[in-house]
Amino acid sequence: MLLPGGEAFVFTMAGHRSPDGSWALEQRGTSTRYAAITALGVRFLPEERQRAVLAGRTAQEFTGLLVESLPAVTNLGDAALIAWAAAETGHPKLSDAVERVEALDEDGRPQYTVEAAWVLSALAAARDTVDVERRFTVARDRLLRARIGDSPLFPHATGPGLLPWYRAHVSCFADQTYPLQALARAHASDDRGGDPEALAAAEACAARICELQGDGGQWWWHYDARTGGVVEGYPVYSVHQHGMAPTALFDLTDAGGSDYGAAIRKGLGWMTAVPELAGAPEPLIHDDLGVTWRKVYRGDPKKAVRAVRGLGTRVSPALRLKSLDRVYRPLSVDRECRPYEFGWMLHAWQGGAI
Repeated sequence: MLLPGGEAFVFTMAGHRSPDGSWALEQRGTSTRYAAITALGVRFLPEERQRAVLAGRTAQEFTGLLVESLPAVTNLGDAALIAWAAAETGHPKLSDAVERVEALDEDGRPQYTVEAAWVLSALAAARDTVDVERRFTVARDRLLRARIGDSPLFPHATGPGLLPWYRAHVSCFADQTYPLQALARAHASDDRGGDPEALAAAEACAARICELQGDGGQWWWHYDARTGGVVEGYPVYSVHQHGMAPTALFDLTDAGGSDYGAAIRKGLGWMTAVPELAGAPEPLIHDDLGVTWRKVYRGDPKKAVRAVRGLGTRVSPALRLKSLDRVYRPLSVDRECRPYEFGWMLHAWQGGAI
């Protein structure tokens, strides 16, 4: 997935099957954030494996390319991931990366929760090297205040103004894993006895998503941030099963939280025994191609089920419209794979205690 020249990663690899049954992969686009996530995972490999993956560079050297690109980066999430990678790889220009994050993160302005969580993770990783305490406190408090009432789950944005009214209550799986990971890391980075409030918030979020986990190990996609319930379960993404859920829950355990190993193992089981595809089994893991297919989804036109359930739960939180499950069954496979899937996989399974 590394493009020629070794300085950028693709956005996605799309699989196409020929009439003879063979597969071809097509590279599409580029992604700064996926490159940064890849660096976060690859850094755990031995140096010779880092160089094999990154066209002769170490994770720190590759991160240096991303740091040099920061003046042109305008997305807060991308900048935060680069700063996080710079902190974790010990890059000498970490302060430059942190300054770019601060320039893009305007005080008092709502942010998407995922990007706000990446900011906190980056600053937690940088605390021992760069003076980030004021900004760290702001980022930590912003995440904690974002929750609605006493719900353990996080919304899609940290404040009003970024989302239309009819879906402001809907959040996704990433809106849960990245904040709980960031708050766990914030707790672990505090050398004055930890941060019990941050740890408790991470623990509550983790407990709830594990309680809601599907019988087949599915990590569901859309939640009601007000009630802590599921709005719409599909798509189920491979990266959630093998990468994002494990890395967040392992980080929480390493920070002093509970052991969520049973839920992690249950989620992994879905990857090799996908209940949705039992009638027409198709493997999601293709070692010969070096990919895991991206997701299992309903195939409904214009994501109709998600839209209807989002609007319906806005009016009545308990409304499920179960007839939609019979009409639009989750039998479709998205035959794409993105580099961050393996970045988070390496981060989860090669990383150690925080």
